[in-house]
Amino acid sequence: MHMADAIISPAVGGTLWAISAGTIAWCSKKVRPRLDDKIIPLMGVLGAFIFAAQMINFTIPATGSSGHLGGGLLLSILLGPQAAFLVIASVLTVQALFFADGGLLALGCNIFNLGFFPAFIAYPLIYKTIVGYSPSQVKRTMAAIAAAVAGLQIGAFAVVLETVASGISALPFSTFALLMQPIHLAIGVVEGLVTAAVIAFVYQARPEIFRTSLPGTPTPPYSVRGLAVAFLAATILTGGVGSWFASQQPDGLEWSIEKITGTAEVAASQDAIHTMLVTLQGQLAFLPGYSFKQGAPVQTDATRPAMGEKNSATKEQGNKLATSLSGLVGGILTLAIAAFIGFALRRRGTTA
Repeated sequence: MHMADAIISPAVGGTLWAISAGTIAWCSKKVRPRLDDKIIPLMGVLGAFIFAAQMINFTIPATGSSGHLGGGLLLSILLGPQAAFLVIASVLTVQALFFADGGLLALGCNIFNLGFFPAFIAYPLIYKTIVGYSPSQVKRTMAAIAAAVAGLQIGAFAVVLETVASGISALPFSTFALLMQPIHLAIGVVEGLVTAAVIAFVYQARPEIFRTSLPGTPTPPYSVRGLAVAFLAATILTGGVGSWFASQQPDGLEWSIEKITGTAEVAASQDAIHTMLVTLQGQLAFLPGYSFKQGAPVQTDATRPAMGEKNSATKEQGNKLATSLSGLVGGILTLAIAAFIGFALRRRGTTA
C-alpha cells in the first residue's frame, strides 16, 4: 500500500507531509517520559524486523494480487501507539529514501495511512477493547485480526480519497474503492494472524511487557535482551533469506490500478515538483526496488558473461544477492534511525 508520487498532487502530498510531521512532533513529546533502557532497543530491533517483514509479499489466492505486513498494529501493541508511529515513520522513510519504495512526495501519505490508523484508531478502539484486562490467546487473536482488518480498510480508503483528491490520475472513486477494499480485507486477515502469532511469542517470552498496560499493577524488573536478540535474528533471516521467496504478484494497490487502467504503473507527472523529487530519489536510492542499479553490476564471478542457462542462473544469483543486501542494509539503517530517535528524545527529556 505504498503510494507512488505519480498519483499524488503536490497539494495533497504537502498537506499529508504537514499532518504527518505534526503527528511525529506530538508523538515525540508524548513518548519522551516513557523511554527507558527497554523501550529504546525494542524500537530499533522492531523497526528493523518490520522493514524486513515488509519485503515479503504473500500471494492472495485466486486474485493475482499480493500483500505484505504493515506492522503498525504490531508495533502499537508492543511499544504503545506514539512510539509505534515514530518507528513506522522511520521504516517508511528508509524505504523511500534509499530503496525507492514509495514516493518522496507521497511519503507523508504513506506514514499517515500505515501509521496513524493502526496506532490511533485500530489499536486503542478495537484491539484494546476486545482484549481488555483479562487477555487470553483467543482474545488476542480475535483482537489482532479485527484491528488489522479495520486499520487496513481505513488506510486503503484513505489511499482512494488521497488519489481522487489529487485529480492527476484517471482512477474513478467508486471503482477504485470497490477494488481496494476487498483485496485489503484479505491482506488484513493475514496481517492479523501474523500479528497474533508474534504477540503470542512475545507473551511467552516476556509477559511483563504487557503488564505495564494494567493500571496499578507493579511490574517486576526484567530484561529485553533475549527478546531483542530474537527479533534481530528474525530480521536477518527474514530480510536476508526469506525475502527471496516474496510473491512477484502486484500488491493490493498496484493490482487495483491495473484492473482499472490495464497497467500497474501510472504515468508520472511532468511538473517541476514531481520531476525534482523523482530525480532526487533516483540519486539517493542506492538499491532501488531492492535491486542493484542498472549499469552498475557487482564485480563478482557471478557477473561474468555466460551462455544459455548460466545467464539465467547469474541473473537469479544477482537478484538474490541484491535482495539479501537490501534486507540487511535496510534493517540496519532502520534500527539505527529508530534507536537514535529514542536515545535523542530520552536525552532531551533528561536535559529538560
